[in-house]
Amino acid sequence: MDTKTYLLNNKAYEILKWAGLIAFPAIATFIGVIGAVWGWHDTDAIVTTLNAIGVLIGALIGVSHATAKTNDPTTK
Repeated sequence: MDTKTYLLNNKAYEILKWAGLIAFPAIATFIGVIGAVWGWHDTDAIVTTLNAIGVLIGALIGVSHATAKTNDPTTK
């Protein structure tokens, strides 16, 4: 059983995980492909921004995991 306290609650973790691993990469890919087909301006900048947001979300999840505090009363 997980006896740690995380910065993010479980619901926030699941939402950020979904956004960082599925939503932002999928949207970035979609914009990159459709933008090129339709000749949208600054498509590369938009795709780079979306990918950077996905990486930021991953970093926030990683920080939450790395800074988790153990709830074991015998370690105090």
